[in-house]
Amino acid sequence: MAQSLELLLIQFLMPDNDARRQAEDQIKRLAKDPQVIPALVHHLRTAKTPNVRQLSAVLLRKKITGHWAKLSPQLRQLVKHSLIESITLEHSPPVRRASANVVALILFSSLTETIGNSFQPHFADLQSLLLKCLQDETSNRVRVAALKAVGSFLECTHDGAEVVKFREFIPSILNVSRQCLASGEEDVAVIAFEIFDELIESPAPLLGESVKAIVQFSLEVCSSQNLETSTRHQAIQIISWLAKYKSNTLKKHKLVIPILQVICPLLAEASENDNDDDLAPDRAAAEVIDTMALNLSKHVFPPVFEFSSLSSQSVNPKFREASVTALGVISEGCLELMKNKLEPVLQIVLGALRDPEQMVRGAASFALGQFAEYLQPEIVSHYESVLPCILNALEDASDEVKEKSYYALAAFCENMGEEILPFVDPLMIKLLSALQNSPRHLQETCMSAIGSVASAAERSFIPYAERVLELMKIFMVLTKDEDLRSRARATELVGIIAMSVGRMRMEPILPPFIEASIAGFGLEFSELREYTHGFFSNIAEILDDGFAQYLPHVVPLAVSSCHLDDGSAVDIDESEDENVNGFDGVSSDDEAHDEPRVRNISIRTGVLDEKAAATQALGLFALHTKSSFAPYLEESLKILVRHSTYFHEDVRLQAITSLKRRANEGNRSLRIYKFICTDTVMNIYIKTMTEDDDKEVVAQACMSISDFIKDNGYMAIESYIVRLVEATMILLREESACQQTESDGEIDDDDTEHDEVLMDAVSDLLPAFAKSMGSQFAPIFENMFGPLMKFAKASRPPPDRTMVVACLAEVAQHMGAPIAGYIDVAVMPLVLKELLSSVATNRRNAAFCVGELCKNGGDSVLKYYGDVLRSLYPLFGDSEPDNAVRDNAAGAVARMIMVHPESIPLNQVIPVFLKVLPLKEDREESAAVYS
Repeated sequence: MAQSLELLLIQFLMPDNDARRQAEDQIKRLAKDPQVIPALVHHLRTAKTPNVRQLSAVLLRKKITGHWAKLSPQLRQLVKHSLIESITLEHSPPVRRASANVVALILFSSLTETIGNSFQPHFADLQSLLLKCLQDETSNRVRVAALKAVGSFLECTHDGAEVVKFREFIPSILNVSRQCLASGEEDVAVIAFEIFDELIESPAPLLGESVKAIVQFSLEVCSSQNLETSTRHQAIQIISWLAKYKSNTLKKHKLVIPILQVICPLLAEASENDNDDDLAPDRAAAEVIDTMALNLSKHVFPPVFEFSSLSSQSVNPKFREASVTALGVISEGCLELMKNKLEPVLQIVLGALRDPEQMVRGAASFALGQFAEYLQPEIVSHYESVLPCILNALEDASDEVKEKSYYALAAFCENMGEEILPFVDPLMIKLLSALQNSPRHLQETCMSAIGSVASAAERSFIPYAERVLELMKIFMVLTKDEDLRSRARATELVGIIAMSVGRMRMEPILPPFIEASIAGFGLEFSELREYTHGFFSNIAEILDDGFAQYLPHVVPLAVSSCHLDDGSAVDIDESEDENVNGFDGVSSDDEAHDEPRVRNISIRTGVLDEKAAATQALGLFALHTKSSFAPYLEESLKILVRHSTYFHEDVRLQAITSLKRRANEGNRSLRIYKFICTDTVMNIYIKTMTEDDDKEVVAQACMSISDFIKDNGYMAIESYIVRLVEATMILLREESACQQTESDGEIDDDDTEHDEVLMDAVSDLLPAFAKSMGSQFAPIFENMFGPLMKFAKASRPPPDRTMVVACLAEVAQHMGAPIAGYIDVAVMPLVLKELLSSVATNRRNAAFCVGELCKNGGDSVLKYYGDVLRSLYPLFGDSEPDNAVRDNAAGAVARMIMVHPESIPLNQVIPVFLKVLPLKEDREESAAVYS
């Protein structure tokens, strides 16, 4: 067969079309013979004509792909050894060796997905051969083919110890990629970035010193404007992955500043493409800076602030735009640092809001919106300077600036209280005018701004509610596709206004809004359905049990959204490769068939948002309608349990939150479900604490457990206490799935950045246990004390230390006398130091804590009374600007007087104590102070 097949292959390669067709038919017939594989292998190894070897490789690939398991062990062994031998060919003439190398490497690359695992016994030999081919000085084609083969081989290598060995490939990979870029082969050069991507995402410690070379190469590429946008984007993406997965490595090798010195100026790069091009360098650079800020905040803020300060003075408007864009982008990750520098930061942004260039004003509006979202509550205290600037921007000549200003206004007002009242009238005059006279896209952002004003103004919004609601009726009956987003925003706004004006004013006029919302479900627009679930949730909250009449209409809608296909679509091509449909255009590196069975992968995120909103709605319906929800409880519980392990964290978060409501409801009103609800929910929570990889979801699980314990007491959790304590310990030691950090480099325990919300939620579990168990919590707390105190080191940031102090205060309050054993160990010195903190929250928690320690610490605390009184004294004076701190200081002194009045110089203390009464802010101290 080998001889006849060779003749057919040669015939197929002839220019004569009739001869080609005749050869093709005969090759198809031969392809069904099992002996065709040895024949193809023979020609792959021995054919003198490169084209014959090439075609043999393509046919061999088609014969093997998808059918490897069906081959006999002898044939599989033959193919493997032939491939390795073809890659080697050390004693062949250079030209023939290079040609054979290339064909074998390409075949190897295309088959790794099918037969990669079977190469594991030859791993060391293959690595050595691939490295040698990467370094081949005689043929660029061999080096390029080897680069592709390394990428394919790495994808099928899953053993951490084996993956680590690829570290020595990095210099050669960089060398080949640079050569490819120099010769214009960008499509080949980017394979290096795909390889680095695999290495970076691996949990194994892979990069070592090579990270510096990878970063340098990536920065060279992303700053080269003569390269394709997609190539530069891949380079920028590598920096982003490093910041996300190997942040400690970047710190260790002092690469943060060099990276930002290149990436920040990319924000000012003018894009020739459409502004919405996600590959544009300026947009990609913003994503990198955001990722770096989230993972390396204290290393990122100083250089970015320096860049922004200098660029804000530039004559180039693109750099002025970049200066405020950078500040907006880092505001989430660097929020604590920016709060401390809010004055100079705002000076830059508010100045940019008055810039003559539209692009700069637009970026400034965006930055203000980001500040309003992330720099709370400090940003609100600057409302007198910020709101007038936003008001002016609402009348900007540019629609883009207006749109971003509405966004800024919405984010800013959302967190305001009574401070907004003087601004409500001027704001609503402008917003109502804009709502009636603007294009659709501006009307949508305008509605968001009105919603935030209504939410902040509460009952003070009543004078404007009727007019806004009448306008919303118009939007809520729109049916054209291009108007449905506006309809969605209007539906959301009606729900927000309902919350502000209350049940009495809203209930009589609800029916047309309810009807319009239900009708909107038939329009097949996911965002509209999402906002409709939010609308019904708000209405359930204001009507409470009065919402029961709508349950038969709205619960099926929520359930239908929960049952939607999540939108993950993978189309599989199941056609057999046995019958090769012609060979026209076949070449040795034809990659169109590398993965022939996967056509399309997509995720419709709109459906995820809809599911999250529907999941939340089911929980709120149950909470507010109580026993009226009984007919729907069983089905909704099944949905929540299923969604608690959903692939997207937003849906899991809402499921975890709603399950708490289900468990409590099961205990109170629907006794038949008591056991099933509690058991199901607690098992899900415990599993979530240690196994879920999203910190917000885990935090919500911890908060739900705390609330459940407080509501139901120790008896409800007694059978779960061992597992709950174990899960809490794992979180305190930062060893859960959501707390996993990179393995590269050395991790400085004091410098590890964690999610503040998560650890606050974890630390709240300890007081919940203590409250339910009393002094019986002591043996458990003994094991938790060490991991907790790790967060109280002097090197830790103020939020960490005050988290520990607040936790200790509440544990002392509920556990009682056993806290005495910790007074001398570390607790009292920590608390006394925190009383002197420059941060008001820290002083407040320390004052509360020292009072509880004195109340519950017995005689062991008496020796500290003098130090405590001296440390508390400044908190009573005019130099203390925070009323809540002063109230807690009064509470501490009151507790000291109650337990040991003989140890207090009452004639000196009482006048100072009485001077700060009545309490101004923290009413929870009333019981201690006034008793």
